[in-house]
Amino acid sequence: MSQIAINTSQNVNINFSSASIGDRILAFVIDLVIKAAYLLVMYFIFFRIFNLDPYLNTLDNWSVAAIMIFLTFPVHIYTLVTESLMEGQTVGKRLVRIKVVKIDGFQASFADYLMRWVFRLVDVYSNSGVVGLVSMIVSRNNQRLGDIVAGTAVISLKSNVNISHTILEHITTDYAALFPQVIALTDNDVRIIKENYERAMKTGDRQIISRLTAKIKETLKLEALPDGLTERKFIATIIKDYNFYTGQDI
Repeated sequence: MSQIAINTSQNVNINFSSASIGDRILAFVIDLVIKAAYLLVMYFIFFRIFNLDPYLNTLDNWSVAAIMIFLTFPVHIYTLVTESLMEGQTVGKRLVRIKVVKIDGFQASFADYLMRWVFRLVDVYSNSGVVGLVSMIVSRNNQRLGDIVAGTAVISLKSNVNISHTILEHITTDYAALFPQVIALTDNDVRIIKENYERAMKTGDRQIISRLTAKIKETLKLEALPDGLTERKFIATIIKDYNFYTGQDI
């Protein structure tokens, strides 16, 4: 399994295992089965129970096409909706344990998922998926064209160490959190913050600390640090506050 060196906004490379082509195809097949099951249910309801056929025969072709598009619309937007709601995963991806992430290490946005979804027309549905398959084979990070355009990659979550294990902090019972805004972050964001912070503390890299602080302030929309709180203490507080609000204490 190849490695993806994701360059974070703090100019630090973090290695992830890229999802194999086999895993991505398996996830696609699972999602395809789910969509096929939905279509079968819709067919049974509208054409067997409600006997829609005679009604359709009285309509013009445009009206029939509109009805069919309406009935199959959830299938068309399935990938976009599930990846947006499930933070980079469809049902198939979750079962196979792979996930879409940004190359900069942070959570992909709706615009990124939308770009990947639009390019499925080229990657997946043109030439029976040959374009996407070739792109994944020849690209550095097993990316299809949609990933390259959106700046995303698909990683494997099959590591023996769960992401949550790397962000845990000891929180005392009387701990008082300072930044409730941390709930806007994800486990992946906090893991990256913690890994970069610990690495910077070991090497004494003040530049990384400053860049990390600036990125956190931008993400959480904080104008300035509270009085008496240094950049190092600020980052450590952010990590603990996230554990406090998400209940991931040990």
